[in-house]
Amino acid sequence: MKNENTHRFETKAIHSGYDPKKHLDSLTPPIYQTSTFTFSSIEQGARRFGGTEDGYIYSRLTNPTVTVLEERMAQLEEGEAALGFSSGMAAVSAVLMNVTKANDHILCSRGVYGCTFGLLQLLKEKYHIDYTLSDLSTAEEIRSHINENTTCIYIETPINPTMRLIDLQLLVSIAKEKGIKVVVDNTFSTPYLQKPLFLGCDIVVHSATKYIGGHGDVIGGIVVGEATTIEEIKKTTQKDIGGVISPFDAWLLIRGIKTLAVRMERHCENAEMIANRLINHAKVKSVYYPGHASHSDHDVMKKQMSKAGGLLSFELEGTYEDTVKVVNHLKLIKIAVSLGDAETLIQHPASMTHAVVPENIRKDMGISNEMLRLSVGLEAWEDIWGDIEQALDSI
Repeated sequence: MKNENTHRFETKAIHSGYDPKKHLDSLTPPIYQTSTFTFSSIEQGARRFGGTEDGYIYSRLTNPTVTVLEERMAQLEEGEAALGFSSGMAAVSAVLMNVTKANDHILCSRGVYGCTFGLLQLLKEKYHIDYTLSDLSTAEEIRSHINENTTCIYIETPINPTMRLIDLQLLVSIAKEKGIKVVVDNTFSTPYLQKPLFLGCDIVVHSATKYIGGHGDVIGGIVVGEATTIEEIKKTTQKDIGGVISPFDAWLLIRGIKTLAVRMERHCENAEMIANRLINHAKVKSVYYPGHASHSDHDVMKKQMSKAGGLLSFELEGTYEDTVKVVNHLKLIKIAVSLGDAETLIQHPASMTHAVVPENIRKDMGISNEMLRLSVGLEAWEDIWGDIEQALDSI
């Protein structure tokens, strides 16, 4: 049998990080639903707390089921180590608190998730950690926003919900010159479509709630990076703040990961079919999908992603009231935030995921009141399109 490091992605997603022989030959990783672990003696407990003996102590620190998840995600992202968190925002918070201190500066992609924006505001107000939102589209622009106290460049690519992309190789080349860490939210792409660590980035974060889980039944987050960085986060912001994932939620994510490759293939195929039809529809003004040649970052997509993903956004030829009418006429597609589920979901970023962002900043991000974000699911694409088409007929 090959070493698992040489296996292809689909095989790693099913087997990596787990040896049945170490778990009573159970084919499926067991759920170690325990808060604490016993020691054979005081001396053993002291050795484990002292770090001179491997073993489990307490599930806020580590847990066998969680370990399987972490080792599997590290393999898939081609990182040295990973950590599981209770949510994507717990993961983002732990990382940003780890790479910054009071009076530091974070350079961010102009579009970020609404709760990430809220966290940046909190860090600014409480700890004087400033941030700048930028398109980061050219070397000149990137350099112009780097200050003496810039310690982190934090980006989403694709960006939520405008689907703009950041050229990771360009960004990394400048960050390395300055000794600045690059953190990438890889939620939209997953390691199946994009590997930021391979391209030189330092840390990857995921809202594992989305494509990693894939079934809309679990909340979780993942951080992947170098072993020393992950160990530092584990011993500080994870352990002491406590945003850890439960064994059962870790188990659900392990189960979801097994089908990640086949799900992403279908998500991508369906999204491409829907995007092509929206682009050619008379009642649609704009479509934001990096897989289409008309997208401004299409060349970047081809350079750093294997496919364009299952997300797209679009605007109608009409008013906000027309937008509301179309969404409310949908029958199959569900109105809901989140993404990456088997079901196709639609949401209105300006009033939902990005409502916390002030309107003037939303507009700078490219988020209009008429923009809709579509998470294309696993249904037959013909049925998804049929629902969209009948809703468009309502205006």
